[in-house]
Amino acid sequence: MHRRLSRGAMITPAAALFVAVLSAPASAQCGSASWYALTSKTASGERMNPAAMTAAHRTLPFGTKLRVTNERNGRSVVVRINDRGPFARGRILDLSKAAAAKLGFIRAGHTRVCLEKR
Repeated sequence: MHRRLSRGAMITPAAALFVAVLSAPASAQCGSASWYALTSKTASGERMNPAAMTAAHRTLPFGTKLRVTNERNGRSVVVRINDRGPFARGRILDLSKAAAAKLGFIRAGHTRVCLEKR
């Protein structure tokens, strides 16, 4: 089933879902997050610092600050978006190693989080 948009354009159900997900505010985002500790340049041009409180998100502008809460233990941290990603399917955020340590999921490698725009 296709949905008709203004001026006769058509959109498939999958595309409608994609648009809805992209337009959802960051405060409404919950999902899986992982961590990474590379030291290469990030998409914003700065060098990745595993000790900094930073993260990678697919669409949020660089410099956006998010409160990230680990759903499993209730710990939260504030991170700054400075990179693009994650590229693993089903993930909404890649955190620096320092942020993951504060959230308590280094050994697990990934966890469920909720994002709140600051």
